[in-house]
Amino acid sequence: MITLETIKKAQKTLENVTYKTPLTKAPILSQKYDCDIYLKKENLQLTGSFKLRGAFNKIANISEDKKALGVVAASAGNHAQGVAFSASHFGIDATIFMPEATPLTKVTGVKHYGANVVLKGANYDEAYKAAKEYALEHNKTFVHPFADDEVISGQGTIALEVLEEFKNIGQPDIFIVPIGGGGLISGIATALKELSPSTKIIGVVSSGANAMKESFKAKTPIDSISVKTIADGIAVRDITPKMLDLLLDLVDDIIEVNDTEIASAILFLLERHKLVVEGAGAVGIAAIMHDKIDIKNKTVVLPISGGNIDVTMLSLIIEKGLVKSNRKMNMKVILIDKPGSLMRFTEILNSCSANIVQIDYDRNSVKLEFGEANVTVALETKGKEHQELIRETLNANGYRLTEF
Repeated sequence: MITLETIKKAQKTLENVTYKTPLTKAPILSQKYDCDIYLKKENLQLTGSFKLRGAFNKIANISEDKKALGVVAASAGNHAQGVAFSASHFGIDATIFMPEATPLTKVTGVKHYGANVVLKGANYDEAYKAAKEYALEHNKTFVHPFADDEVISGQGTIALEVLEEFKNIGQPDIFIVPIGGGGLISGIATALKELSPSTKIIGVVSSGANAMKESFKAKTPIDSISVKTIADGIAVRDITPKMLDLLLDLVDDIIEVNDTEIASAILFLLERHKLVVEGAGAVGIAAIMHDKIDIKNKTVVLPISGGNIDVTMLSLIIEKGLVKSNRKMNMKVILIDKPGSLMRFTEILNSCSANIVQIDYDRNSVKLEFGEANVTVALETKGKEHQELIRETLNANGYRLTEF
C-alpha cells in the first residue's frame, strides 16, 4: 500500500543518492499564460530522469538473498537506467529488456552502468512479457517500472520536495504530470492528497498512447491495439488495473496531446528555457501551450520528467520546428539546364537576403523534360513576411516553386 509514510520512508532511503532537483519558476511561460508556472527539473536528475527514485527505493528494499540473485526490468529507457544505476550501487547483476526501437542514447546509458541489455519486442509491453518470463526462469527479482508500491513511493518523493520549497509560497493550485503506466502521478498524487488536498492533479498522455485516458474516462481498463509516439517514455499499450484504480481515486482529470504539440513544446523548452527535454517530459508544457488546461491566475507545477532524448529525434524536431516557425524554407524549382541558369536563380535569392544552407542540382530525373533541371534548396529566412517576399520575387521572375 502506498501512503504518505511509505513516501517519507523512501525519501530517507534516497538521501545522498538522488539529486534534490531544482524547482524554478518559468518566467516566459508564466508571463505568457498569466499565471505562475514552476518546473521541477527531473531531466537534471542522475540518469536524466525521475525513474531513478522508484528503482533505487525498490532495489534498496529487496532482501540480501534476493539481491544476490540479481534483478530484471523492462523499460523504454529511463527506468532501465534507474535500475542499472541502482544495481551498480549495490553491486548486483541487472538484466534489462528494452524495445528494439529504443533510442541509442538510452541503451548506451544502461550499458554505461554495467547492466546487460536485451533488445526485445516492438514496444514496452512485448519487452515486459519477455522480461517477466526471464525473471521467472532464472529466479530473479523483477523490478516493475510503475505497478509496484516501493517504486511508486519513490516517485512520490518529488511531491515532498516540491511542497518543501512551497512553504513560503503557499500550496500549488494545479500539478500537471505525464502518464505512461501511472507510477509517477500515483506517487505524487498520494502525497498531495495528504499534504495539499486542494491541489488539482491533472495527468497528460500522448494521443499515440492514450489507453490510460480512455480507461480513466470509461472507468474500466481499455488496452490500445498499438502505440506510436515520440514520447517513448510514456508509450505504454496495456493498462494495469491496479494503476487505473489508483488514478481513479487520486487524479482529477487526464488529457492528451499529439506528437506535433509535444514537438513544439520540446523546441520551446530548448530555445526559450535552455532545457533539453524528452517527449514524455514535455507533454505538460505541450498541454499548456495548446490551451488544454485552464491555468489563468493559478500556481502550476510540472515535473519535467526526463531529458534522455535521442539526438537524431531532437535534430528532426528542430528542423521541422524551424520550417513551422517560418525560419526555414524548403523549395524545389525547375530551371533550364544551361550555363548561368543556376547563378541567376541564386542571385535572385541573394537579392532577397535569403541564406542558402543546402542546394541540390538534378538533371537526370526521368520526370524531367530534356534540357530541364530540378533544383532543391533550403533557405534560412527571417519570418513569414520574408518568405512571402521570396515567393513574390521568384514568381515575378518566372519561377514556379513547390514548397515542402
